[in-house]
Order: sequence, then structure tokens, then C-alpha cells
Amino acid sequence: MTLYHEHPARILRYSVKNIWLLIFPLIRGIRHIRLSPDWFYHWIKGAWFDILILGLIVVFGFVRWYFSRIAVTGSSVIHMDGIIFRVRKEIPFSRISSTSVMQPFYLAPFNAVYLRCDTSGGFLRTADMKVMISDNLCRRIMEKAPDVDENSKLSGIPRPTALSVIMFSFFFSSGLSGAVYMGLFFYKGGDIARNIIGAYFSRIAEQTSRFTDRLLLKIPDAAVGVGAAFVGMWLISFIVNLLRYARFSVTCDDKCLITSYGAVNHREHRITSSHINYTDLRQNLIMKLAGAVAVHISCAGYGYERRSQPVLLPVRREKDMGSELEAIGVFSGIRNEFRPKWTGFWQYVWMSVIIAASLMPLHFAVSRLLPELSDLTLFAAVMFEIPSVWMIAVKTAAFFTSGISLYDDKIMLRYCWLNGFHTIVAERKKIVKFELMQTVFQKIGGRCTVGIWFEGEDSRCCRVKALATEDVRSLEALLGYRK
Repeated sequence: MTLYHEHPARILRYSVKNIWLLIFPLIRGIRHIRLSPDWFYHWIKGAWFDILILGLIVVFGFVRWYFSRIAVTGSSVIHMDGIIFRVRKEIPFSRISSTSVMQPFYLAPFNAVYLRCDTSGGFLRTADMKVMISDNLCRRIMEKAPDVDENSKLSGIPRPTALSVIMFSFFFSSGLSGAVYMGLFFYKGGDIARNIIGAYFSRIAEQTSRFTDRLLLKIPDAAVGVGAAFVGMWLISFIVNLLRYARFSVTCDDKCLITSYGAVNHREHRITSSHINYTDLRQNLIMKLAGAVAVHISCAGYGYERRSQPVLLPVRREKDMGSELEAIGVFSGIRNEFRPKWTGFWQYVWMSVIIAASLMPLHFAVSRLLPELSDLTLFAAVMFEIPSVWMIAVKTAAFFTSGISLYDDKIMLRYCWLNGFHTIVAERKKIVKFELMQTVFQKIGGRCTVGIWFEGEDSRCCRVKALATEDVRSLEALLGYRK
């Protein structure tokens, strides 16, 4: 059995983990600055100590790299790590749920890549094996990993377009509406805050008016700056997502699925189809009104990287999905068999309605007690009223679209979490927990909430609210939870 080292560039990554040792040169430098006027001379005189610390950091990284070995057999990949306590990880190729190969732009000149292997037996979304290796070794491992057979490759899988990637980046970048909204909030709120604070300052200390004028002039600028920062953060997130998911492609057969994307840092993921826990068609309210969806999947290792999403297909029109995608668990046009009761509408919208209805009365109450704050409270009430009304619209749409369907060996759940709509499609055998929740008021109205958990490293509950109790009993029997 031939043993391989990780790529030599890994030495630097291992060395960085001991960067805390630089605190000793830092302490030495601070000591000379405080105690001696000729600190630079003393610092140069003791520079050997700093060089020694840097050398130790590199040596620790080298030793850690030297004892990290990789072996490839006919049926498994093995990683041995550790200096004093040796850890040996062996992953059979037949048990791999997903393999990921990522090559950041800064590793391309060195022919180095990150290889990640995950199985369904992982814990808390951690990688079962993640190593930095050479291109040649990576190709040797990937030749034995699950792959798409070119002779049985499925045809008709829609090819993601540049527009679909742009729309996906637009809708799923962090803080789309929040960034724009907070920008407006701080832009307008800054002027109001300046006026109110100015009134108080003028009452407290008229003699310091010159100082306060200088201070107050900075409030709108600071508010605009904070608002622009929120918008800028979303714009950065949009650009990052656009570069991350550019050149997106999907190929698959009945056993394996491959996604490839990335303009700067190229990524390729191979996913074993039988290890997919469920398919998730995600939407927000705008996408739902436009009939567009983004297809995600749940599979160990896929989408676990920081700021990544387990996307299978970027934004597409739901009516254009086609029956070809059923092979990878994407179904459309299935009606809800079990739907919320009409009397359960309040259960969906009650919180948003109460918040929206209480904002203006709260503004009037505060204005009577503190008239000088009237402008600020009115502005705050209007600004918070808009998202409250929006959430009423979201929850109303959730009431009319939520439900559960059963067909063949599959189950489909439609539900809403926060402001996002989800359509979960999974095999019934992937269900690991079925829960019925009912309050006193729901019991009187003959309603209940159903919670279903699916297989996966991260525990996630899909809840459909306000279903009729008799429907849930029928659902339990169909799923084999009730005789």
C-alpha cells in the first residue's frame, strides 16, 4: 500500500494554526517600547527570539504535514493523521455520499486542490475527510469514487443559463430587502434623530450650542454611511454568489449526480443519488408570484462549506421543470392531498396582524407622553409597518399553498418558514420522526400541526400547520405510524 503526503502547500495552513505563538514577540516588542527610549536597538538585538518563534511555527506545520498520510486501496481511501495520538480514517468508496473537489485560484499555480469526502454517518455537518492534495492524486481517488456513466447519462436535464444564475444570486444573497430597507431607514432616520437630539441639547446646555452643532452635523452623514454599508454588504454578497455559481452545470444518471460551478474557485461535487435525503424547492413571495423556483437538495457534505448553498438548479420557471427531473427527485404539478382547514387561517397570520395593528396605537401613545418624539415614533411605526404587512401577505400565501401529498413511495410537503416557501420531496423511508402537535384551542377546532423529520446530519423539522385532525390520523395510517 503506497502512502502519500498532502500537498506541500498544506504546511502553511498547518503553520497558521500556531500563529498564536507570535504573541511572545509582540509582548517583547511592547516591553521595549514602554521601558526603553532606544527600544529599536533592543528590539533588533533580540530579533533572534522572533526568528526562533517564526521558525517554530513553520517546524510545527512541517511536522504536522509529515505525519499526515493518505493511502488509496481498491475499495477505500485512508487518511492517517496525528503526531502523538494517531487517528486513522478509512472511507469505503461504496459508502461515500458526496465527494467535493475545490481549487481556489491561489492554489491553481501549485496544482493543488482540496478534496472532501462525506458519508451519511457524519456529525454536525463536519467533514468526514478533508485534505489538500495534488491534482494527480485527486484524479486517482476520483477514478474510484462514484461517477456518472456516460452511456447511461440522463438527457433532458435543463442547462442553467446565465440569467438563472444571476436571478439566483439576486434572490438568495444575504439581506436583499433588509439591506435596501435599512439603508432607507438610516438615511431618513438620521435627519429625524438629529432634530430630536438637537432639541434636547438646546434645552440642556445652550451655552454649548457651538459644540452640539458640530456633533449633530455628523449624525445624518453617519446614518447615511450605515445605510450605505447595509446596501454595500448585500452588493458584495451578490457579486460573491455570482462568481461562486457562475458556469453552473448538472449531469447525472440513475446512480450519481455531478454539479460543477465557480468562476474563480472551481468546485465539483459528486453526489450518490441514493444518499439524497430530500429535494427542496425554495421560493420567496416574489418568486412564488412569478412561478419561479430554486432547487436545493439535502445530502451529507453538499452545501456544508461556509456561505455555500446545496443548490441543484438555480432559478427556473416551475412550469418548465419537465418530467425529466423526476429522476433526481424534482416533481411539480402535484396537488395537496391534505390541506389546512379554513378555520386555521388565524394560526398563520396572527403574529403579523397583531404587530401591524399595534404599531400606530403605540406611536400615538408615545406621542402623547413625549410629544417631542412624535416625528421619530411616526417614522419608526411606518418603517416597521411595511415588513409587518409584507409578512401578512407571506403568511396568507402560505395558508393557501401549504399541505401534504402522498404518491407512490414519495411524500411532498409544502410549508413556510419565516418568509421562505419550501416544497420538500422525499421517499417515505427517509422519514425518521413523525410528530403531532396540538394546543387546547386547536383541539377545540379539530386542528393540529404536523412535524416531520427526515434523515440527515442536521436535524430539521418540516411543519405544516392547521391540518384537520381526521386528515392527520389518515396520514398516520398511510405512513404506517397508526394501525
